[in-house]
Amino acid sequence: MGIRLPSKIHNAKQILKLQSLLSRNQSSVPKGHCAVYVGEIQKKRFVVPISYLNHPAFQDLLHLAEEEFGFDHPMGGLTIPCEEDAFIDLTSRLNAT
Repeated sequence: MGIRLPSKIHNAKQILKLQSLLSRNQSSVPKGHCAVYVGEIQKKRFVVPISYLNHPAFQDLLHLAEEEFGFDHPMGGLTIPCEEDAFIDLTSRLNAT
């Protein structure tokens, strides 16, 4: 009579690996993009093309973020302290060009 502990451990490892893959896919950012958190009170995550970082209007937002947070962003990513509607308006205009 053997103890079936190794198979239970193997199953647990498979479940943990699957959970890890699922959570990684939800938080991943496509190549050529970066995640930013936008909002004054409640932060919402947006994924934007890296090319936006060179646009003067987007750089104005980055300077605003630098003034407010420096290099210590509370969300762990780039945090932009502006209204969500203003950010969406800006990115829509950048998309059109």
